Amino acid sequence: MMRSPRFWDRDVDPKSREGAPVTRLLLTPLAAIYAEVTARRIRNATPTALGIPVICVGNLTAGGSGKSPVVAAIRDYLTRMRGDVRAATLSRGYGGKQKGPLRVDPAVHDASQVGDEALMLSRSGEAWIGADRVAAGQAMETDGVDIIIMDDGFQNPGLAKTLSIIVVDSVAGFGNGHVIPKGPLREPVKAGLARADAIILMGDGDPPTEIAGFDGSVVRASIQPVAAPPPGAYVAFAGIGRPEKFFDTLAAFGTPPLDAVPFGDHHTYSDRDLNYLRALAGDHGAQLITTEKDFVRLTPEQREGIITLPVTAQFERPEELAKLLSPVTDALRS
Repeated sequence: MMRSPRFWDRDVDPKSREGAPVTRLLLTPLAAIYAEVTARRIRNATPTALGIPVICVGNLTAGGSGKSPVVAAIRDYLTRMRGDVRAATLSRGYGGKQKGPLRVDPAVHDASQVGDEALMLSRSGEAWIGADRVAAGQAMETDGVDIIIMDDGFQNPGLAKTLSIIVVDSVAGFGNGHVIPKGPLREPVKAGLARADAIILMGDGDPPTEIAGFDGSVVRASIQPVAAPPPGAYVAFAGIGRPEKFFDTLAAFGTPPLDAVPFGDHHTYSDRDLNYLRALAGDHGAQLITTEKDFVRLTPEQREGIITLPVTAQFERPEELAKLLSPVTDALRS
C-alpha cells in the first residue's frame, strides 16, 4: 500500500504547494461520492444482533491511530477481570488470502493468509478473521466466545454493536478534515461522532477541536514499549500507518535510529527490500529493528537478525477504562 499524500496531513497549509489546492479541488466530487456511499450503506442497513456483547474499536481516518494495541488491551482487561471469559478479537483479515470465518493460529497461519493485524493479535490472545463480519460473529458465538472485540468495522453496519469506540491520534487528529480521497477521513467527523459511545485519545497532544462537543466518554491512552530497547545502534524500518511514530518512540528511549526507512502501511517486504535494509545496517554497523506488525509480515528467513519493539496501550487512568467497559462487564457478572 502507498503512503498517504502529504496534503492529507493536519499541519499542512491548505493554500501551500504541499497542500495541493488544485488536486484537492479536483478530488472534491469523489470525496462527496465516497461519503454518500458510506452514509447510505450505514443508513439502509439492518444490523444483526448476536447473543453476546460486541465491542467495536474503530476510527474515522485511514490507518495509524493505534487501534490494534487498544483492541489487545481491552481483550486482556476483560480476560483478567474474569478468567473464565473468552474474549476474542475479530478482524477483517486485510491483506490475507483467507476470508474466514477462521480462528487464527500463529503456529499455522502467516500474514499472507490472515493479514498482519490479526496474526499479531493472535500471538497474545484469541483472534479471529472474517470478511463477512456477521458470519464471523455468528461462528465465534457458536464456538463459545463470550465477548467480541472488533478490530475496525466502525463503518461496517453488519453486526449490532454493544459499545462503539473510536480511536483518535491526538497529533494527527482528523487530518485535513476531508473524506477520502481528498483527505484521510472514512466519513465526515460529525457523522462518525454521532454514532460513537466513546473516544480513546492517543498521545499527549491537545484534543482535536472537532471533539469539543462530543457527549460520550473521552479516555486518554498512549502506546508505550513493553520494555526499553537494548542499548545499541539501530537502523529502523516500518510499514505502518505513521512510521514516524515508531522512529520517535525509539528516540524517546535514548536510542534514536542512525537511519530510518518508512514503507507504506501493510507493505509486503521483498527479498530486495531486506537486502537493502541489511546493507544499510551494515554500513552503519547497526542492528535492524522494526515493529511487531512489520515483523509478522516477514518470512522466517527474512526475520533473521531483526529485533522488534513490542508495545502496549497504556491508559492514563485505568479506572476510566473500567467505567467505559462497565455496561459489558456488568452484564457478564449478572
